[in-house]
Amino acid sequence: MKLYSGEALKLGKDKIENGVKMSFDEITRKYHQGQIRIVTEQARYPLNTIVGLIESGNYILKPGFQRRHRWDNKRKSKLIESFIINVPIPPIFLYETTYSKYEVMDGLQRITAIYEFYNDGFALEGLEEWSELNGYKYNELPEVIKLGIDRRYLSSIILLQETAKNELEALNMKQLVFERLNSGGVDLSDQETRNALYDGALNKLCLELSCNTKFRKLFAIPVNVDKKNKITGNVLYDKMEDVELVLRFFAFRQIEKWTDNYIKKFLDEYLILGNEFSEDTLKNLEKCFKETIDIIYEIMGESAFRLWKASRDGNEVKQVTKPTKVLYDAFMLAFCQHLEQTEKIYEKKDKIRDEVKKIFIEKSELFTSRFNKNDIIKRRDAIKNAVDKVIGE
Repeated sequence: MKLYSGEALKLGKDKIENGVKMSFDEITRKYHQGQIRIVTEQARYPLNTIVGLIESGNYILKPGFQRRHRWDNKRKSKLIESFIINVPIPPIFLYETTYSKYEVMDGLQRITAIYEFYNDGFALEGLEEWSELNGYKYNELPEVIKLGIDRRYLSSIILLQETAKNELEALNMKQLVFERLNSGGVDLSDQETRNALYDGALNKLCLELSCNTKFRKLFAIPVNVDKKNKITGNVLYDKMEDVELVLRFFAFRQIEKWTDNYIKKFLDEYLILGNEFSEDTLKNLEKCFKETIDIIYEIMGESAFRLWKASRDGNEVKQVTKPTKVLYDAFMLAFCQHLEQTEKIYEKKDKIRDEVKKIFIEKSELFTSRFNKNDIIKRRDAIKNAVDKVIGE
């Protein structure tokens, strides 16, 4: 397997040993020293100042913190109606990146809805208590209603820069706060959390590659779904697990570096380090992903990632209806090692397909939903050996 210059990882070099029992004196000292203590202040913004705040450039509406299923106009309208009738609105959370410059950590949908409303970006709809206002944009509202909205406030809690002493500490602190803020309601997936906390060059590449047409067809994700701005019912897309699949491919190419039992931690560490990869390394990773998808799509077809299962009498082999990560990992990791032999593979694609199918009968015990390091490697090697056998004939 070819690794690209700058891609080699050094994981876990700063591990902290846990489980050592601290004395009461040590616990007291840690508390007085202010370890793991967040410094905050509060602010209140009149709603009619939000546009100016955002356009000042001092408040960053970081798109990475936005989940795919964004608010529709009806939900935005409900927020405005809450201001009209003075329903208490939870505060937004800001992180001070540098003095007097802030990143929106929580509340992006609220602040965006307010900004768009004051810019006449949408007309009110779906209001129940004030149904008379449905169809109106801000500047079309009666003056008394506009003034009533203008006198409302959006509260904020600001995590000050003094909280963190360095960049790594700031990253850990943001992760802690973000996860605690999102511990209620609809749980965030691991990848939604990564997308928010570890935005960078590799994260952007994973987002881009998740839109690959053949990749989406292989996982039955609507090709043009990004333009629809709504929940699709496809769990992979709605929870950003398709983006995680791209990340899995890159990380599992160095699966020997995986030293513990938690996939989440391994992917977190790879993404953090990968965001620092050079532009050339990222281009090579992009090329590797696209060429691997192309070859799998050509050889195995749109049902490539669907498991084969034998009938009870063993005379017939059928595919299950849904694609699986089990096959995705195995095929991607195996075929990416044959990219320099593409011509041979295309010449013998029928034989390769038949040989791969045999594996699911002869080694069916491998293809369960176990995702530990050893099982992933065994599945990868089983597919790779099948391809090697045909190419070598």
